Amino acid sequence: ECRTKRENARLLRRQRANIPEMLEMETFPFSRQPKLDRKKIMSYYDRFDYMTKQRNMVWLGPTGCGKTGLATAFLLQAIDRGQRGYFVTFPQLLQELFQSLADRSEGKVLRRYLSYDCLVIDEVGYVEVEAAQVGQFFTLMHKRHKKKTTIITSNLGFVEWGSFLHNLQLTAALIDRLTENSHVINMKHCTSLRDKLDE
Repeated sequence: ECRTKRENARLLRRQRANIPEMLEMETFPFSRQPKLDRKKIMSYYDRFDYMTKQRNMVWLGPTGCGKTGLATAFLLQAIDRGQRGYFVTFPQLLQELFQSLADRSEGKVLRRYLSYDCLVIDEVGYVEVEAAQVGQFFTLMHKRHKKKTTIITSNLGFVEWGSFLHNLQLTAALIDRLTENSHVINMKHCTSLRDKLDE
């Protein structure tokens, strides 16, 4: 009965995590991505210190190279080990935060995003950001810093983040917090898996 309860709780956490596709680590096609350091990634995964030490993870690389799949695999492991997790795209997050300003629910929305033990923010850099949204995003990341784990995927390198955030000082402060006590995985030399997976 206790086992059943635990399993039901795990499945419920997965269900509530808003994950578009349940991409497990076992199914990631490492053989198709030879320039990716499988050993290093699996050591991060097996050590689980991204959760036990509240470390951020940042996946940088071109579209379709597998960043979202890997970020999802780390999130699912956290959920399966009893943590509360959530998956959101950067545009969705910004829209929700911006809308909260209009209906004065900003505190409530921020509290919800601060409550997740592991938060995946996917596709950072795909949209232009308003000044108010930059401030809100920075506040969220600042408050989660060293308290909760945030996993980010981006198709842009850090040097390009100023181009969509339009605030060089806040961008520098944000990257500083994001990279301190973090695992940064650069996949810029990796190729797109999409065509291969569709074949």
